[in-house]
Amino acid sequence: MSERGLQLTERDYQVIRLVYRFRFCLGRHIKTLAPFSGARATDRRIKALLEAGYLERTKYLYGVPYLYTVTHKGRMLIGANKRADTIRVERIHHDICLLDCAVFFVCRHGVTLGDIVTEKELHARDGFGTRRHYPDFVLLKNGKKIAVEIELTLKSKERIYKNGQDNFMAYDSQIWILQKDSGKLQNTIEQMKKEYPNIEILALEGVIEAVSEFYK
Repeated sequence: MSERGLQLTERDYQVIRLVYRFRFCLGRHIKTLAPFSGARATDRRIKALLEAGYLERTKYLYGVPYLYTVTHKGRMLIGANKRADTIRVERIHHDICLLDCAVFFVCRHGVTLGDIVTEKELHARDGFGTRRHYPDFVLLKNGKKIAVEIELTLKSKERIYKNGQDNFMAYDSQIWILQKDSGKLQNTIEQMKKEYPNIEILALEGVIEAVSEFYK
């Protein structure tokens, strides 16, 4: 298929689906998860998709790179929902970390994008109605379902325990990714781990360091 001289490739479809699944991506996530050979090749293809109207980019926060999202035209191309996703400014930093964590599991632990089910996709399966809690994403690995939670802000102890209990009942294991020295949040999850032994805790800083080489 071509559009204004653009010959769409399978990778173009992959890029559009990737961005749609996670609501938005930064350039580094597209480069690594598409994947491209380097930043220059990534930028060239993103520019072509922008000019053809399949992607758009917006600057939401000072100091944060452009966020790439899928346009109506792009959503129609992949047969996705006609409605645009709402980008919640207060969640942008969290969702960037979520994408970095997805890169971590793909590049460091041999998980494929097909083995990742996003929170957005989990809610879509439920359709309309009462929204239940889902983890940030689910990993499917070695026949197991692993809930992944990225927590950057302190929530009530009751809410954390409720989410941990839900994950314990629904998944084989759960991974909570926290910032170092997160104080009460760290303590709460450490306590919860005694009750729900399928919990593993990872430091976000270690995850970011582990994936930084893939963004070069």
